[in-house]
Amino acid sequence: MYFCVMHNKPDLTLLDNPPWHALNSVQSHLARISGNAARYFPEVVPFAAVAQPDAASGKELNELLTAGESFFLIGNLPPLPDSWEVRNELVCLQMVSEAPLNAPDPTFSIQLLTPEDAADMYALMQLVQPGYFMQDTYRMGRYTGIRQNGQLVAIAGERMRLNGLAELSAICTHPDFTGRGYAGQLIAGLVNHQRAEGITPFLHVAGQNTGAIRLYEKLGFRTRREISFHLLSKK
Repeated sequence: MYFCVMHNKPDLTLLDNPPWHALNSVQSHLARISGNAARYFPEVVPFAAVAQPDAASGKELNELLTAGESFFLIGNLPPLPDSWEVRNELVCLQMVSEAPLNAPDPTFSIQLLTPEDAADMYALMQLVQPGYFMQDTYRMGRYTGIRQNGQLVAIAGERMRLNGLAELSAICTHPDFTGRGYAGQLIAGLVNHQRAEGITPFLHVAGQNTGAIRLYEKLGFRTRREISFHLLSKK
């Protein structure tokens, strides 16, 4: 049986602009901030944010970016400076878990990953989900994984972390090891760990990824809203 502490419900409206609120609270140590604009260190994750989607905030953010750099803005876009180009828009479901999971004990070993595992984590993510996970993304939170014969074959972890909220991300299984329930067990472990600390988990999943959405719904996540991840570059 799993016990979790009682905690106040977080302000879910923070999730309308999660990177901004993360960079200005729990993850400020990973931030570069200029007025109403902020970004993560580029080696951590290519996410940037503005307090409000207005021209003044966009101008401030432009000063934090370098020419030729690609980055993501999540949610509503500000008026774009002439030096920005929109390369892609990925419409995601933002899903929230508001109850602990009653998951069976895994029949395989789940490891808490450390900086010594960073290269293996990066290699697996580049193989399965390239573009979102950088060399130092592991610094954003807690990551767990499963190894088989020494090879890291599945991971899941925390990315954006806000006051009372933490995003599950890097949920990834090597193609040769899918169908074994690894993702579900890793997610359940992280969800229950977060709730034991009084934190509400959330995640983002591509709206067309019906298989992942079914898994998350089975694990008790509900859709809060649609939100877009815009990939931009500065010329």
